Amino acid sequence: MSVEIWPHVAPDQLKAAIETAEKRELDWLIDELRETLTNLKHGLEDCYALLAPIDPGSTLVLSTPRNEVVKGHVTRVGTRIVKGTIHLRLRTLPQQTLTINPDHPIHLTSLTTLHSLLTHSIDLLALTLSYSYPSATPTAPLPTDLPPPHFLSAQLRLLAQSLAEASTHLKGTPQTAPDPSWTTLSASPSHFTPPLPQPHTNSSHPSLSFHLSIQDSSLVLWLRALEPADAPLNFGTKLALAIGTTRRLEHDESEKVFGYCCNGNVNDAEHTHSTPPAALPQEHTTTATSHTPPGNQPVPLSGTRKPNNSHSNNSSSTTKHPAVDVFVREKVRVESADPSLLSLSAKLTALGHTLALARRNLAAVMGEEVGGEGGED
Repeated sequence: MSVEIWPHVAPDQLKAAIETAEKRELDWLIDELRETLTNLKHGLEDCYALLAPIDPGSTLVLSTPRNEVVKGHVTRVGTRIVKGTIHLRLRTLPQQTLTINPDHPIHLTSLTTLHSLLTHSIDLLALTLSYSYPSATPTAPLPTDLPPPHFLSAQLRLLAQSLAEASTHLKGTPQTAPDPSWTTLSASPSHFTPPLPQPHTNSSHPSLSFHLSIQDSSLVLWLRALEPADAPLNFGTKLALAIGTTRRLEHDESEKVFGYCCNGNVNDAEHTHSTPPAALPQEHTTTATSHTPPGNQPVPLSGTRKPNNSHSNNSSSTTKHPAVDVFVREKVRVESADPSLLSLSAKLTALGHTLALARRNLAAVMGEEVGGEGGED
């Protein structure tokens, strides 16, 4: 079965008609993309608001189920843990209470990077809209000079990569996978009142590692009781360990030596938040029209904060602590679901699906292929 066009059209006329129809379809899709990009920008601003440092913040309970090994709460404001009180009854350490020093809040690495990614994404959308539709409004007709489709495709690819990375930071490291970041990104002693003791070479004094991370949009606290690997043992303890009357607590990190230090400290200035999204369109309107980017290249963002993965949990001091080889005598994990982060994750997932559909539609009209939602072509 074949399709015939009647009356017959000359090949040259048919080719011109096909090109005209494809151009009309592409123009229509670019017109539709204006509304899609605007909705994406509004959605990302909602995500930004969920991570904004607004008092009183979110109070999260940190307690172990069915026992009172760990019992307490912390308060998250934006990307920082600003206060909290946690009571500990670990088997290998004396009973104690940890109080977070309000003057030295704990910065969460994943949320700090997520904040930068959201800022970068909103900035990218504002610049794309100001360049592609400089004089258009959602209800006004498109200007006669339409943006190059390859430019829009490149900008959408960058945005997809940014959203995929943001979702990855919210998802965090799987619980079944080892996460060695605690050896360098544990909270430094100055974040607590009184300061936490730290392990020292040739000392038998036990210490504690306090490490906060994000997993599946929940706040996860890892507590590790540490013992220097070269700590002297008395004869009675050695004999008890040898004959089995005394055993170390079994966990996945037992009998392993780790190089532990608190060298992840950076200055508070590095954690200051970026310009709020509301100021982005005015900031970049002139930048977008001051030059014409290549048709298949994304517009570089001038004067904006790029995503940075170098932030650490600690921000109060730049003091370097030498690494000490330690054993993990006891390990406790406490998880607390964060409603704001759960909502943020759901919104990012929905925005990712919307962006993926827009990219597939544009690629189909342009006769190109598009990769997955993560932006890999």
